[in-house]
Amino acid sequence: MTRLSEPFRLKGLELNNRIVMAPMCQYSVDAEDGTPNEWHYVHYVSRAVGGTGLIMMEMTNVEPDGRISNRCLGLWDDAQIPAYARIVRESQRYGARIGIQIAHAGRKATDAAVPVSSSPFPVEPTGWKTPRELTTAEVREKVGLFRDAARRAVAAGFDTIELHGAHGYLIHQFHSPSLNKRADEYGEDRMRFGCEVIRAVREVMPADMPLILRFSAVEYIEGGYELDYGLELARRYKEAGVDILHVSSGGEAPPNGSRQPGNYPGYQVPYARAVREATGIPVIAVGMLDEPELAQSVVAGGDAELAAVGRAMLRNPYWAVDALRKIDGIRAEQPAYKRGYPAG
Repeated sequence: MTRLSEPFRLKGLELNNRIVMAPMCQYSVDAEDGTPNEWHYVHYVSRAVGGTGLIMMEMTNVEPDGRISNRCLGLWDDAQIPAYARIVRESQRYGARIGIQIAHAGRKATDAAVPVSSSPFPVEPTGWKTPRELTTAEVREKVGLFRDAARRAVAAGFDTIELHGAHGYLIHQFHSPSLNKRADEYGEDRMRFGCEVIRAVREVMPADMPLILRFSAVEYIEGGYELDYGLELARRYKEAGVDILHVSSGGEAPPNGSRQPGNYPGYQVPYARAVREATGIPVIAVGMLDEPELAQSVVAGGDAELAAVGRAMLRNPYWAVDALRKIDGIRAEQPAYKRGYPAG
């Protein structure tokens, strides 16, 4: 039986345990220049001190108008690399491994004067800007932006890269039949854009660095795609070069309607297991895995290789330390904190 405390290894990535800090936007770039600041440094390094195996840095965007908001992170300029490298070095110093989630918000770029998308459909009819449909040439340019951001991530020293293909952002906007009504090759094969991004990013990644993709296994909107289509996405993206799939759901657009499952602990775990069985590659399960026993059951039961914890880790930077002690009696690794975790 696999334990949450057991190491995980894939290619050149070696984790001390199976706990992942899920990527969560901080909206804290006060200078609005896309560069991480002291908030991000403290936020991420504290979770490394707190025993997290893999820290996944929040959605980081490939161009200024690709951000959800102007206070989101970006990696579109080489001048941004040193600030990320500082966070990476310190996180690794305390035993964690750290990845970065690279993305483009597409039609969800709320601060862009005119957001862009696969097709000109706003998130909602009112209250959201109508995006401009990208030309075929512009779609290819976006692929290049993902490649350039990945190159900068490698230069900053990240241990892995995750592409955000979930929750209605640009990759999702292309592979969704409900959101992509294009007449060109990116509409004829809706998964083409995602596959091209994967291959472009792989070109600039070391061969031994795993590539992760987060995607929504099902959509919640009425008429959205079902799990069979989600599994086809998973297989295609694996063939394109993905090594690990981070399995989420929904997020493409409100209203969610009757298709949205209840938000209960572990509600997305069955999707993770289905993807794992369909592709044969490691998966990350996520979705209200706040209780250590539940996260433990996910990896012990073979639903996923890794368990991602989000909001609970916002509440407690030391969630991993506390979870491993509760489950396996493991004390904090940092010498200064051992007194807080007495043996026995």
